[in-house]
Amino acid sequence: MRFPEKRRLIMKRSMALGHCVCNPRKPCPCDTLIQHDLCPCAGERPDPPKGTVKLTRFVRKAGCASKISRADLKRVLKDLPIYEDPDVLIGIPAGDDAGVYRIEGGHNLVQTVDVFSPVVDDPFLFGQISAANSVSDIYAMGGRPICALSIIGFPIEELPHEIMREILRGGIEKMREASVSVIGGHSINDEEIKCGFAVTGLVKGTGSITNSDAREGDWIVLTKPIGTGLISFAAQIGLASDEATALIGQSMAELNRDAAELMIRFHADACTDVTGFSLIGHLSEMAFSSGLTAQVQLALVPAFAESLGCLRSEIIPGATERNKESFSEWVQVLGTGEPVLVDLLYDAQTSGGLLVALPPDRAPRYIEEMQTRGHCFTSKIGEFLKSEDCRVRVVLGEPTNLAGICQLRERPQPVAEQSCCAEEFSCCAEPEVRPVERRVENVEVPMSGQEKKTSESFKEFMKSVNAPGSVDARTKRLLAIALSISERCGPCLRMHLSTALQEGITAAEIEEVAWVVISFCGTPAKMFYEEIKKQLEIG
Repeated sequence: MRFPEKRRLIMKRSMALGHCVCNPRKPCPCDTLIQHDLCPCAGERPDPPKGTVKLTRFVRKAGCASKISRADLKRVLKDLPIYEDPDVLIGIPAGDDAGVYRIEGGHNLVQTVDVFSPVVDDPFLFGQISAANSVSDIYAMGGRPICALSIIGFPIEELPHEIMREILRGGIEKMREASVSVIGGHSINDEEIKCGFAVTGLVKGTGSITNSDAREGDWIVLTKPIGTGLISFAAQIGLASDEATALIGQSMAELNRDAAELMIRFHADACTDVTGFSLIGHLSEMAFSSGLTAQVQLALVPAFAESLGCLRSEIIPGATERNKESFSEWVQVLGTGEPVLVDLLYDAQTSGGLLVALPPDRAPRYIEEMQTRGHCFTSKIGEFLKSEDCRVRVVLGEPTNLAGICQLRERPQPVAEQSCCAEEFSCCAEPEVRPVERRVENVEVPMSGQEKKTSESFKEFMKSVNAPGSVDARTKRLLAIALSISERCGPCLRMHLSTALQEGITAAEIEEVAWVVISFCGTPAKMFYEEIKKQLEIG
């Protein structure tokens, strides 16, 4: 829908200012107006995309992998002022799952907030997972959640309103399952989709369960399989099976309510939930706060079978590496087995299970009761020992408590066609390889004099880029994509797009680079790029 009079008035104001009234970093007319004849400032919107919209294609990092690393977070939070309040029973210094505040009567408030980007493509399921993840911190503290505020970031000018409504509907439905009232919220027009909730709960007296009271000899019990981050990443690049994706979606949407209720009944000593900082990250904090060492038997850890396939196929997201950098100095690995499987314990989880510390005389009954209620992967994974030089000791072994089977899709092979690339990253690097006339598939497109000059300059630039050690391989791949679009070379672009996705470069990163080139080369480059994407079934 277009509003000519409104557009005229807004553009008049923009031109007087020297930039777009909606975004001071953009000129007026902006790229959207030039390329699509739409003025977002005047409320003009493109037609909603047809077919199914895959939410994970609109984010760089899925789920709790989008969290800031623990190392960076500690650096930011260091020396921030903390105001003394005698009614704050558990606050920032404790580093626990939620804060606890004393109120009048026989209860205390438990409060937490959690927001992250889509980890699945289905909007309703994403909303459910966001709610289950947000309320989990209340459960981990032994609290009863009572009310919540929703928080959502959404590109409302690009995607249909129905998607945002489905995300919120999924969250509200899951909160209703948890007997939590959603009493309000806040929304932001954001380029990346995000959703979460600020949740308030109650705990009786001072009976909150923290992550710092584990005792020597306690069993370490995990209530859900891990590996969701690995499979989510594999799904984002098109390699995860539909069965594994559905399995982790079901697990992430499952509430930790039963685990929390039974934890209180069986008088657990300590608890935390497993989310973005991984099993090792959260367990190491638990061990450190309790003054103990946690020993984990890798063979006992419940996991999604396809996540092991991801590790063995080197389909490993960046969040795993960030967690490893943050926590590995406190980890000791013993025994024989595949060292790569230890990375399972560094995998960033979204809406994971609870890690519960229970005395040996009560832990078996807790596990039995959880399994009776249908949580069949609840397992002992280790025990707390007297404090030693490490926070977590991992004993290698082949995980046997597996959910599902591994059915990873094969990586797509490079397109078997003649490419004009002289080297792997050297797209059209040699001027004599390319004729003066370009082919957009089977259509001759003559080069203008300026285009020839630009093309030759770009080729010279690519030669310097390919010098060893100058630029990292990821950047070179993106530059190769950019040059392929500018040259409108179908074989090169198909090869580089396919390889980029195999290498873990996200569709969002590719799209950003593509649009930089399109802004210089105009509509023909856009049409060419969109046609190649369609052929490769990307986006």
